[in-house]
Amino acid sequence: MKALGAFAGKRYAVLGLARSGRAAVHMLVDSGAQVTAWDSREEQRSTLPDDVAIGDPTAIDLTGFDGVVVSPGVPLNRHPIVDAAKRASVPLIGDIELFAQMRDELPPHRVVGITGTNGKSTTTALIHHILREAGVPSLIGGNFGNPILGEQQLAPDGVYVLELSSYQIDITQTLSCDVAVLLNITPDHLDRYAGFEGYAAAKARLFEVQAPDRHAVFGTGDPQTRAVSQREKARRAPGLVHDVDGAELADRQGDWPSLQGPHNLQNVAAAVATVEAIGLTSDQWLPALTSFRGLPHRMERVTDHGGVTFINDSKATNPASAAPALAAFPPDPDPRIHWICGGLPKGDTLEECEQYFDYVKAAYTIGDAGALFADLLAPHTRVTRSEMLGDAVREAISAGEPGDVVLLAPACASFDQFRDYEARGDAFRQIVEALVGDMEIGA
Repeated sequence: MKALGAFAGKRYAVLGLARSGRAAVHMLVDSGAQVTAWDSREEQRSTLPDDVAIGDPTAIDLTGFDGVVVSPGVPLNRHPIVDAAKRASVPLIGDIELFAQMRDELPPHRVVGITGTNGKSTTTALIHHILREAGVPSLIGGNFGNPILGEQQLAPDGVYVLELSSYQIDITQTLSCDVAVLLNITPDHLDRYAGFEGYAAAKARLFEVQAPDRHAVFGTGDPQTRAVSQREKARRAPGLVHDVDGAELADRQGDWPSLQGPHNLQNVAAAVATVEAIGLTSDQWLPALTSFRGLPHRMERVTDHGGVTFINDSKATNPASAAPALAAFPPDPDPRIHWICGGLPKGDTLEECEQYFDYVKAAYTIGDAGALFADLLAPHTRVTRSEMLGDAVREAISAGEPGDVVLLAPACASFDQFRDYEARGDAFRQIVEALVGDMEIGA
């Protein structure tokens, strides 16, 4: 993308040269801006265009700059760039804010913004899929997919579908989405905020910067999200705020193989409300739900072997996101989940999962949380301290019977044993595929 009118002749500093930072640098240079950029890694600095100055924004004089573009990964609650920008009266912004500032130069379009602690990637991908199946030009960006500034602009009447983390919303001031979506708010990323209230307020800012004559979609599963919905109803006309839980769609959910579980029912409801606000009809969105194939590591069906289904939900990195995965497989009539859980814990309870403990036939705990989770689960089900993921999968395969489900839903971060949740999910998939050919179910 390029926007001469928005940025030509202006000065920007860019801090952090991962994907979104590099895309911001190239867009600004192509748009005629003067850019100074920095990353602590020399190999990242070495890839900068020749006409970009190299300098650390925390150490140079920022007076006269039009903005400091920071990576969402920069912790604003403790990084010196915050004070440096404040002393120079220069705004801290992100790549999404740059996109917001260049919208007037793009062909006529609409923007959908999706946030929430859990489910936003699936909902983002689903909205994009529905639009594409309906023949509407659509592009995914933000926290999911490629950096939005590195993409080609859409044809007229296209829809930019942006997944937005709280970190991205923190550094976005003028993005007025045509439809803004908040799925849920549960405790997460508390090291970056002044408690849970600060994190919830960051999510709510997506609607504070949105014009009140536009649509807002809210999940109904937690009090924090419901409170944001109530505030928005007070400043918007009737019909612009949509509270969704999916109850009216529940009878059809069996037709959508990649959208099982109560959390996905709400994701579907949010996606449907969004595309209907854009103007699509049920004749357009209903067939797309059946053809949607989901995302890796999010209730991903790895294989069925010997009557046992293997599900990779490695993205369930906290108890609140693991609970819906458990809820997706109720007893039939007996408990049937072999639950692989553990990793780097984000708390000392499994409170959100407790109501589904009687769905669990056996649990296999791994990683740093292994001992804690074993103690929490032992009063409710048979527990094996597996420690390592490969051992847990092997033990679950040995114990599985036709009709059972082997579910990786860790309820923990991955960083004790894996690079990230994706590496953990890939390892689960590879282990399952290697072992099911060598072991008999229920042997």
